[in-house]
Amino acid sequence: MSMKQVQVLVKGRVQGVFFRAATQREAKRLGLSGWVKNRSDGAVEMLAEGEEASLRQLCMWAEKGPSAARVDDVQVRWRSYSGDHPDFRITE
Repeated sequence: MSMKQVQVLVKGRVQGVFFRAATQREAKRLGLSGWVKNRSDGAVEMLAEGEEASLRQLCMWAEKGPSAARVDDVQVRWRSYSGDHPDFRITE
């Protein structure tokens, strides 16, 4: 069991298209914890923790997002697992 953390920045038409709610639903389905938020620059940022395989699935999902979204760019940064997040929340 390989626990990791990933920070993902998604750019494109990703605000106002239920991207955060869909991300939360997908993360919970995959058993991940962390958060997702809108950024002032129009991007969506997420931080997720859990099994590496599930995190990879979330990253692949983020490349498309919900049906109303248009994803232009996804930046992924892997980090060490912290265990600081009890569930997956929408913030800000």
